[in-house]
Amino acid sequence: MVGTEMSGIIDPDYRPSDDEAFMSKRQQDYFRRKLLAWKDDILEESRETIRLLQGESGHHPDFTDRASSETERAIELRARDRQRKLIAKIDAALKRIDDGTYGYCEETGEPISLKRLDARPIATLSIEAQERHERRERVYRDD
Repeated sequence: MVGTEMSGIIDPDYRPSDDEAFMSKRQQDYFRRKLLAWKDDILEESRETIRLLQGESGHHPDFTDRASSETERAIELRARDRQRKLIAKIDAALKRIDDGTYGYCEETGEPISLKRLDARPIATLSIEAQERHERRERVYRDD
């Protein structure tokens, strides 16, 4: 976004800090940019994969080459499916920024640490809530 509103808010060296108000406009803009850049990277990788798959010849001289090619293609398509799901999570995080719920734990309503959000900007649970969730999953899985 070009203009004085965005250009003066975030400089490239800015990192959210506990010294400022949680999910201030500046922090929201930082995470929005981070999420949009991540989404753009994923979409570019997907476009590149499509170009490679379309350019790949389906004619292989022997069955081994064909099997290898099919395996690589399947792996690539599974990776793209995971990335499609990731884009949905990124879009959901962007929506939470817009509606003012971004950065707050879905389970407790408490703020998620800035370090956690910086490392995993699609996080919806605080570390404590995530650990409880994972412990419950292990208990049910072990039954």
